[in-house]
Amino acid sequence: MPDLLIELFSEEIPARMQARAAGDLERLMVSGLREAGLVCRGARAFATPRRLALAVEGLPKESPARREERKGPRVDAPEQALEGFLRSTGLTRDQLEAREDKKGNKVWFAVIERPGRPAAEIVAEVLGEVIRSFPWPKSMRWGSGSLRWVRPLHAILAILHDEAGAQVVPFEIEGIRAGDSTRGHRFMAPEPFSVTSFDDYVAKLKRAKVILDPVERADIILQEAESAAFAQGLELVHDKGLLAEVAGLVEWPVVLMGAIGEEFLGLPPEVLQTSMREHQKFFSVRNPKTGRIERFVTVANIEAADGGATILAGNAKVLAARLSDARFFWENDLRRVREEGMVGMAEGLKAVTFHARLGSQWDRVQRIRRLAREIAPVVGAKPDLADEAAEICKADLVSEMVYEFPELQGIMGRYYAKSAGHDDGVPEACEEHYKPLGASDDVPSAPVSIAVALADKIDTLTGFWAIGEKPTGSKDPFALRRAALGVIRIVLENGLRLRLQELFAHGYPGADAGDLLAFFHDRLKVHLREQGIRHDIIDACLAMPGNDDLTLVVKRAQALADMLATEDGENLLQGFRRANNILTQAEERDGVEYSFGADPKFAEHPAEKALFSALDEAEEKIAPAMEREDFEAAMQAMAALRGPIDAFFEAVQVNTDNEIVRRNRLNLLSRIRTLCLSVADLRRIEG
Repeated sequence: MPDLLIELFSEEIPARMQARAAGDLERLMVSGLREAGLVCRGARAFATPRRLALAVEGLPKESPARREERKGPRVDAPEQALEGFLRSTGLTRDQLEAREDKKGNKVWFAVIERPGRPAAEIVAEVLGEVIRSFPWPKSMRWGSGSLRWVRPLHAILAILHDEAGAQVVPFEIEGIRAGDSTRGHRFMAPEPFSVTSFDDYVAKLKRAKVILDPVERADIILQEAESAAFAQGLELVHDKGLLAEVAGLVEWPVVLMGAIGEEFLGLPPEVLQTSMREHQKFFSVRNPKTGRIERFVTVANIEAADGGATILAGNAKVLAARLSDARFFWENDLRRVREEGMVGMAEGLKAVTFHARLGSQWDRVQRIRRLAREIAPVVGAKPDLADEAAEICKADLVSEMVYEFPELQGIMGRYYAKSAGHDDGVPEACEEHYKPLGASDDVPSAPVSIAVALADKIDTLTGFWAIGEKPTGSKDPFALRRAALGVIRIVLENGLRLRLQELFAHGYPGADAGDLLAFFHDRLKVHLREQGIRHDIIDACLAMPGNDDLTLVVKRAQALADMLATEDGENLLQGFRRANNILTQAEERDGVEYSFGADPKFAEHPAEKALFSALDEAEEKIAPAMEREDFEAAMQAMAALRGPIDAFFEAVQVNTDNEIVRRNRLNLLSRIRTLCLSVADLRRIEG
């Protein structure tokens, strides 16, 4: 069985497009080959700045022959219908067969024999379709042709190879004929060379200063950068996103480390790191003793004769210009803070629109201040400190540094607040109130930070709810799902006892608090499901009073999940369902509610009397346990009813002929239902 090797050789492919393009090439080629009858054993795709490559293993030499029967029009159908059927099948009238269908009508049938086709022919056909319809985010035309590609396409390598040797796939598109040759590094090995297999291709590329696999290139960059930093007693600042991007910029990575000018070392490390990453694609190297960023790592795409000295000198010169701008922004912002203070800087927010219907950022800050004061006592913060932090938390949005690097919002606020003399957790709140920004981001834990972070997110949610801008389906342009999940994580990870509906009432006026709480409940289900708690267990707890206290809900859900994971818990659930079903049916039939009056004096069977005693004992334990929110103890007391309930149903007929005994037993079942529902709504548990 032959293997297939394809390479599409072009001008530089943007790094951000390479991984997706490699995946698309593999997906489209494998899918197209499969539809044509060529099923492979496996496929791998690769990308470098100048090529997409695909290796397909274990293709058949040809597609299998196919026999297809197609039903056509009736024999007495109009001539036009028959002619259309003949055109669709490619047959003549003499090749059709007249048969009776299931209804006894005479109908034309076509039997189409499709012989197998050589793999090379099918590969050429599929490759042409893939190239012409390739889903680049952006593409271009060049010359006089109509072909579109991300950058001008120069050459195509396409070979089928097995033990007998390699065969070039007969393929041509827009004057580019497929062959068995490629080129290495643009400068260090530009001459073409031929290949006979994938292994031969990878080995010769490496000799020609090209590493095909982007993962291998990234590993080389990381290992060499860490080694260079370690040799200087420093440490590399890891950046996965930058590493993937840089690995897509070079075919032969050469790691070089340079020094940052002494005049820039006083800049905040986040400023240095952001400026170097965004403008130069440099990695930062930190002094672990001081925390300062002191050097940079750049990755060249060539082995220079001078060991990279000229490259480093040029990079250092460009970097100095960039960092001079950053230092200018930093010094201007500090001067402004000294002259106006953070409150004065925040005045500039009056000119910054948050949303056309929700006012300016300054208006929003005033709402956050009021809400933060309300939240502060509940989370252990001083209201005045929460107000102070909220008043300046957005001030850095009008700084020159954040205007240049928006990703530094909050971080620069912390630096500027410290420079202005704020303390007691206020500077930290300026940075941390944005958190968490993602699932892996830490949540704020300091009381002032918590108060401002919750106020910020609740103002956002109530505001957009009030103007009807809710998330719909997959659309969430204002990141409201993220804001709600942020509130949930802050509350749960800090064990906070907050009543959300009360906080919503202090937020933007006009928000539907009930609808917003339902939105939070949906987000909570998603969050807890990722932690292994079933949605029906969460529903059973959300149906209880106090469901806007998320810590209470989760505590109850975890206790219920633990109980239902035991044999007693599962069997109790079955007993509850049986009791509830019998009781519900009787109430519907009799038109009354059996909710009181169960009297042990009417008990006839020992199992019945034992259930009365067990319920008395459980009630004595469950009520105080629920009052002190000891859900684990309440669940254990409820699970202890499993045995008495089982024994009752085995020994006693509820719907007996004696009406007094029947009503008494139904009221006894009502006690079971009421007691169980006081802990959680077990009616919502599935299965």
